[in-house]
Amino acid sequence: MMRILLTNDDGIHARGLEVLKEIALILSDDVWTVAPETDQSGLAHSLTLSQPLRARKAGDKSFAVTGTPTDCIIMGVRELIDGPIDLVLSGVNAGQNIGDFITYSGTVAGAMEGRLLGIPSIALSQQFSYEDTRRVPWETARALAPDLLKELIKTKLPRDTLLNLNFPNCPPEEVVGNAVVAQGKFEHGLGIGRRSDGRGLPYYWLEFIGEQPTHQPGTDIQALNEKKVAITPVRMDMTDHGFLDQLKGHVGNG
Repeated sequence: MMRILLTNDDGIHARGLEVLKEIALILSDDVWTVAPETDQSGLAHSLTLSQPLRARKAGDKSFAVTGTPTDCIIMGVRELIDGPIDLVLSGVNAGQNIGDFITYSGTVAGAMEGRLLGIPSIALSQQFSYEDTRRVPWETARALAPDLLKELIKTKLPRDTLLNLNFPNCPPEEVVGNAVVAQGKFEHGLGIGRRSDGRGLPYYWLEFIGEQPTHQPGTDIQALNEKKVAITPVRMDMTDHGFLDQLKGHVGNG
């Protein structure tokens, strides 16, 4: 039976992690969870090196770790779970992880660490809208992910590649299909919000600013705009191979 390890970056109590476990249990009865004790969103592929990690049992086959998604995968594979892991699933994140914003994503980082450990790994995220009130359509990922994952795990991933799945912000019956697409490109969309505390001293929040591109054919951005599930293979090798030889010619290659 396939053994599946779950993690996320929203924390052990996140609704998206509950949804991911519901999805995983359709694929296998041997499902383990090792997730952060607290919200670790935006910490990307970071490690905890300056303080100890602590793990507590959070339920049957479930552990909470005082660290990042990367820490959780290492702890799960190296310490908390006996025997090999066949698949890592990370998510389901509350919010899309598309375009170059995936470089900030702890959700994608959980899948990255799984892949570094030689385990097929998939990140899952659910797009939602900030209009009026925050409502995440978890039912979309919950309905569509099981059959999609069944197909994807039949595919032999290259050694340095993970899969990044994003589900559109609509009910499952409105999703028009799947799209295998490239990572899109945003303009830099983070700004600084300045506020004052009760004593008049300034403090700051990072804020998302600007509008996302509306027309990028063949990308994850466009797929979500078209109410499609975006499936993007992401390589761990970040070398710009197209520029490599040109750079060698410019500076020499001793």
